[in-house]
Amino acid sequence: MGQLIQFLLFLAVTGYGIYLFYRAVYHRYLYLKLGRPAELPSNGKDRWPEFLAQVFGQTKLLKDPKSGIMHIVIFYGFVILQLGALDLIIKGLTGGGHLPVPGYNLFSLMQEITVVLILIAMGYAAYRRYGEKLVRLKRGLKPSIVVFFIFGLMFSVLFSLAFERVWLGMEFSWYAPISSLMAEAFSGLSETPSYVLFLISWWAHLIILLAFLVYVPQSKHFHIITAPINIYLRRQTPVGRLSKLDLEDEEAESFGVGKIEEFSQKQMLDFYACVECGRCTNVCPASSTGKALSPMHLITKLRDHLIDKGTAVTGRSPWVPEFAFGGADPTKAHLFEPRSLDHGPSLLDLAGGASKEEVAAAAEGGVGVFWSDPGLAITDIRPTLNWQKTSWTVQERKPQEVELIGEVMTEDEIWACTTCRNCEDQCPVANEHVDKIIDLRRHLVLMQGSMPHEGQRAMQNIERQGNPWGISRSDRVKWTGDVEGISVPTVKENPDFDILFFVGSMGSYDLRSRKITRAVARLMNESGVSFAILGNEEKNSGDTPRRLGNEMLFQQLCMENIETFQKYGVKKIVTACPHTFNTLKNEYPDFGLEGVEVLHHTQLFDELIAKGRLKPTHRVEERITYHDSCYLGRYNNVYDEPRNVLKAIPGVELVEMARTRENGMCCGAGGGLMWMEETSGKRVNLARTEQALEVNPTLISSACPYCLTMLEDGTKLKEVDDLVKARDIAEILELAVFGPAGTPPQNKEEVAV
Repeated sequence: MGQLIQFLLFLAVTGYGIYLFYRAVYHRYLYLKLGRPAELPSNGKDRWPEFLAQVFGQTKLLKDPKSGIMHIVIFYGFVILQLGALDLIIKGLTGGGHLPVPGYNLFSLMQEITVVLILIAMGYAAYRRYGEKLVRLKRGLKPSIVVFFIFGLMFSVLFSLAFERVWLGMEFSWYAPISSLMAEAFSGLSETPSYVLFLISWWAHLIILLAFLVYVPQSKHFHIITAPINIYLRRQTPVGRLSKLDLEDEEAESFGVGKIEEFSQKQMLDFYACVECGRCTNVCPASSTGKALSPMHLITKLRDHLIDKGTAVTGRSPWVPEFAFGGADPTKAHLFEPRSLDHGPSLLDLAGGASKEEVAAAAEGGVGVFWSDPGLAITDIRPTLNWQKTSWTVQERKPQEVELIGEVMTEDEIWACTTCRNCEDQCPVANEHVDKIIDLRRHLVLMQGSMPHEGQRAMQNIERQGNPWGISRSDRVKWTGDVEGISVPTVKENPDFDILFFVGSMGSYDLRSRKITRAVARLMNESGVSFAILGNEEKNSGDTPRRLGNEMLFQQLCMENIETFQKYGVKKIVTACPHTFNTLKNEYPDFGLEGVEVLHHTQLFDELIAKGRLKPTHRVEERITYHDSCYLGRYNNVYDEPRNVLKAIPGVELVEMARTRENGMCCGAGGGLMWMEETSGKRVNLARTEQALEVNPTLISSACPYCLTMLEDGTKLKEVDDLVKARDIAEILELAVFGPAGTPPQNKEEVAV
């Protein structure tokens, strides 16, 4: 009779727990359905290798080895313990039976070892959060509930097994060493009390397990379910390709994203998949230098807003059971209310220039940080994290009335992104942050006509003269007059060219970048490459307009350039600008560019050196550190070619920065920010320059005109420009091929950028 009651109670409690879990998941599924339909992959064959590597190999988590190993132990520990949980349930329901597993003794040993390993891993997890106090990790009750759940589960398993041994009179066994030792401590108990304690431990385990199950979809731990799905559905197109807008769609009510439901369902899945580990914010150049943007808070704020609005629209509460979580209040909503000086200086107030007293008080409280003190770290995410935490509030507002842009995501955050993709590279659950920010920018620009003043000026100049400075279109080819000893033919002058040299606006107009352009032209001529330029027929690539949200201008420039390429039968393009390289290679194919190979100049030079067509014979006695351009590295996986070129130059000592290759920090110029002023925190280019100077180089190299400009400005800000130079790889290779005497005279003119 007792076993029957136990069984019926088990069914009732377990059934109720599973029902609550279903409700929590289903309601969030209904919120997700509010988004635009997403295209699901028709063929998943190519997705499996990366899926298996990330989900079961935990490759992204292992970017932080200590954290990665800890998570692997917990992940596989829970996989192994599923059979143990089933075994324990059978013991409670049958009065001492167990799973009919071959080699049950070894199975028992494995279960106990796994429990101990999970306890050690969770202890280390708690230590990292509260002992090491890693800045990127949130602290408090909510982020730590899972620690109590898992410790409770593990100890309930051990106590259940220990009291089972006492109850059944089992002797000490090395196949169950932990529970055997615990049983020894309770050996004085008789059968009945030990059985009662077993039942208490057994029910505690079941209730904790079901409570955890119900809690999971209502917390960041929903990623246990959604992250594998998110990883499987991850973008398969090149990471450097933004989505194409159909600007001729007469039925479209708006472009970009101005409401939460205008995100796609796949983008919304990102919200649920977020682990809140802070890895994205930890590497973000904006967060690291005191700007408003935090990629982690971007995702979590959008998630909170989706839940608020989804609850209001569907009438389904996100919290179950409601008596435990308080239900939903349709009169309240999350919204962003940046702290003002009335409540103590906020990060942005400080950046705008607060008094010394306010700065000192804020720094002491961790609200804001000024980097004028040389003793401070190069980067610090604390100001941004604190500003985000204190500004995200719940207020008396109907969720439908809360504006996505302005009250959830501020324009300061939206315009702070450099689109470097370091956040996406670090994310262990395949969240895609950049496309969301671009979608918000698109709405601001195309629907509201809103853009920072400097960006508007750059856009107007591109529209009128085809370049961000507004210099005459007819001056685009003027740089060719500065190349000594060779002629630079246009496509009309050399119709049989093999390679089109797409110079770009920086290489054509900015006089510092012209030195790179001249070096590329001389090196291609020296190698015997048959090349040509478009001259004044070349248009801006459109990278800057597209990253700033001006999709209309981008598409116009894109179509005009493609028409020109087709007119002259272009089959191969080389460019010295990674932004242009990415745009031509990854985005133009969406608009009809086919059968054209696009190379970055470092790829071409690496190939020419390998074939012996370029011979760097002159020694360049420099200690060089190489800065990875985001649009060359993380966007297009070009890491080795630039380094191969430097290694081929005699005399060069190549030294790597602490943040390099996939984890290299942005220079601060991407995402159209080359043309806008930084008005808060520390300058990103200054932080990156300081990272470069840590390895004591005599020369900082790059392979991007934007990066070069930012790094040169950084050395000037640090007042070391006389000691440490910044040079493009093409300039260094030019010196190695032609020697010091072959370097063209410096032009004293400058274009302000």
